[in-house]
Amino acid sequence: MAKYYDVHPDNPQPRTIGQAVDLLRRDGLLAYPTDSCFALGCRLGNKDGMDRIREIRHLDAGHHFTLVCRDFAQLGQFVHLGNAVFRAVKAATPGSYTFILPATKEVPRRLLHPKKKTVGVRIPAHTVTQALLTELGEPLLSSTLLLPGDAEPMTQGWEIKERLDHVVEAVLDSGDCGTEPTTVVDFSSGEPEIVRFGAGDPDRFA
Repeated sequence: MAKYYDVHPDNPQPRTIGQAVDLLRRDGLLAYPTDSCFALGCRLGNKDGMDRIREIRHLDAGHHFTLVCRDFAQLGQFVHLGNAVFRAVKAATPGSYTFILPATKEVPRRLLHPKKKTVGVRIPAHTVTQALLTELGEPLLSSTLLLPGDAEPMTQGWEIKERLDHVVEAVLDSGDCGTEPTTVVDFSSGEPEIVRFGAGDPDRFA
């Protein structure tokens, strides 16, 4: 049975955040809020967690997982950024964007796109997510919580607990965080290509 943590959206309780991070460090799988809908997340080194996300969401081998990072310094450890891309990405973070970029050697091979050797990265503008990332001290390996057959991501923590009670270890709920996922911008060629239109304004990359 999944634990259910009710956390304040603006002043997340340190004890609750600490409990969620302890669970992540024990290789648990967490449903948690972001600035663009709920996500499934686990530690970067949690291979079983990654496999479980694939299974829950019915994802194929070509799916780009996302490393949700605390800040730009952390993001820069995991992806290669040329000068122009650096400026474009930095100007859009934190925010509701995911960027597809060439991965560094810090990223486990199993997370890379099999052909392009890329990975998704993002820095969320969400108080609870930031508290979680700060306490954890490393990125969260994440994917939007959109279940097979559903038209939109779920927005209610209690509903997520009901539906995923036996496949995640915990649900972290700070209230409704919307149904629109991030805008995904592929910078793997050096030029921006919008591959998903979402919550982030795509015009800045037009």
